[in-house]
Amino acid sequence: MEIKKVGVIGCGTMGSGIVQTCAQAGFDVIVAESGQEALDSGLGSIDALLSKKVEKKKLSQDEKNTIRDRIEGVIDYQKCSECELVIEAVFENLELKKKVFADLDKVCPDHTILATNTSVLSVIDLAGVTSKPEKVLGMHFFYPVPVMKLLEIVKTLATSADTLEEGQAFGKAIGKETIVAPDIPGFVVNRLFAPFQINAIRMLEQGIACAEDIDKGTTLALGHPIGMLALSDLQGLDTLLDVIRAFYDATGDEKLRPPVLLEKMVAVGWLGKKTGKGFFEYQ
Repeated sequence: MEIKKVGVIGCGTMGSGIVQTCAQAGFDVIVAESGQEALDSGLGSIDALLSKKVEKKKLSQDEKNTIRDRIEGVIDYQKCSECELVIEAVFENLELKKKVFADLDKVCPDHTILATNTSVLSVIDLAGVTSKPEKVLGMHFFYPVPVMKLLEIVKTLATSADTLEEGQAFGKAIGKETIVAPDIPGFVVNRLFAPFQINAIRMLEQGIACAEDIDKGTTLALGHPIGMLALSDLQGLDTLLDVIRAFYDATGDEKLRPPVLLEKMVAVGWLGKKTGKGFFEYQ
């Protein structure tokens, strides 16, 4: 099956990046949001990022317009029936994702691949609410989606060989390297990364080191392009907390228990760069 049109459910931080990446790769994209305000916000962020590329002469204005014309925003799932692939990118909440998959199953034809961008949740649980679990897999993108080169493909025990092959081919078509991960909490990458990120927050919480020194250690000694706490601010601390909670709930591993400091920062509205204050302050 040739994938020509891609659906994306959710136009937030991750969803908008997936939309932009697919459109830049030449795919027509239908992006669905729950309301017009959220849709306009997501499309606006895509437009702003493309405009920056024009300013930096990485795109011409005509190229930007062509990319933007490939994207259609909607506030229901009906047009996803036109897509060969639909990628769900809503909040890390299993019941919400199940509802999305159940709704898509009613709308999309049998040949449509349904994918989830979850970073920790069980993909087979989502496949189980559909009538075609063999057409369901995980497509875990990394933030920021247009920049990060990896796409983690998650194969469940029900995912067919053809679906896996088509998912890998799609990853290549949008310029990503792919790895295949088992359907276990955290898959491959977050099993490596989440404890690192949590420990960085706990070190700050326990007064072992200041935020600046933790991030200098991350970049100058370990070779990361951005400090661990600065990356957390960039992701959004509310988003990070949702992921860590889901990971902890799925595994029960005490090493993955959400740091109290992170919970308190989210409670007070210090969500990172998007609010101007997180582990660091931003203008």
